[in-house]
Amino acid sequence: MSVYLISIKTAFIIFGLLGFFLIIPWLIYSYRKYAYLSIWASIVAYSFIFYMLAALFLVLLPLPATRNTCALQSPDTVHYSLVPFYFIWDVIKSSSVVWSQPSTYIQIFKQSAFLQAAFNFILLLPFGVYLRYFFQQKRYWKRALGLGFVLSLFYEVTQVTGIYGIYNCPYRIFDIDDLILNSTGALFGFLIAPIILALFPSRKSILAKGEGIRESHFVPPLSQLVAVLIDYLLIKVSWNLTVGFFSTSAFLEFIFTTFGFIIYYLLVPLFWKGKTIGTNIMRFKLITFDGETPSWQPLLKRFFALYLPWVATKFLSIFNSIELDMNSFFYPYLVWSSVSVFVLFATMWSVLFIHAMFIIVNRGRRTFYFDHAANVIPKKK
Repeated sequence: MSVYLISIKTAFIIFGLLGFFLIIPWLIYSYRKYAYLSIWASIVAYSFIFYMLAALFLVLLPLPATRNTCALQSPDTVHYSLVPFYFIWDVIKSSSVVWSQPSTYIQIFKQSAFLQAAFNFILLLPFGVYLRYFFQQKRYWKRALGLGFVLSLFYEVTQVTGIYGIYNCPYRIFDIDDLILNSTGALFGFLIAPIILALFPSRKSILAKGEGIRESHFVPPLSQLVAVLIDYLLIKVSWNLTVGFFSTSAFLEFIFTTFGFIIYYLLVPLFWKGKTIGTNIMRFKLITFDGETPSWQPLLKRFFALYLPWVATKFLSIFNSIELDMNSFFYPYLVWSSVSVFVLFATMWSVLFIHAMFIIVNRGRRTFYFDHAANVIPKKK
């Protein structure tokens, strides 16, 4: 049991790191596909990633302590088992069942051979449930069986090749019974999935809700924030791939980012009819209350509304980086000034966070401060 727990813990750690980096791509995908952030679709996607990681680690872990696994095995070690349904004989042989005494039959379920077979059956059962959610219709059962077989074959080949040459000998055998049990488990999961999926919203209902949102031209608040974040990330990536690749100067980064704000938040929407790269990816644009493309004046106000929190944060961080000797006459003033700056910084971002949460919870009944200051509103393209 401890071996299984180690595999699941490892999957959870890697899933946490992977999930963090997939947040923005998933939000972009979700809004482009469904027109809103579906909590259920997010749960399905993230749980599927976690399940696939956990299944892989359950098959591969624990790893041997040395690459020279051949030294740990006798020369005549057989690394494969090609006899179908041998697990049945293995269960019977290892059990202490007396066939004339039915009361001993329960001993079968306590044998390691049976538990191993049950584990291989259950391993891909959730995979079949996910496939039923994606494919929807029962007529795709052959496809589910085939995909379960392919995934199981991938596991077995990975094991028999010593994870493709990382280890010089396999540390687990290629077992045809594993292929049979894994594939059957995936098919069984596919067939019983409607019982489980009946408790949750269907994929069809999620898509139908998205169509309704598209027709209403409503832009979800989180979609608006993602668009702003995409533009900011493009500024940071532009710095890291150009000047930042050769220089670590904070001053140059400040100037570069300032020009980036001007380009991405002012010039691009000005010449692209109210669209930034972020809003275009999220499939909406900015318009005035009259339905017209914003002129430079409202876009300039929007630019300053987005730029000022960033530039204030930069100046506050520069101030906090000042160091004085403790014996200096100005040291107490620096301490109190640093505390004041920290309080100002914390207050500013707390207010912005509360403001953003208020807009999201109220489902966009009010606009974000940067759009409110510019008298513009988002509209689906």
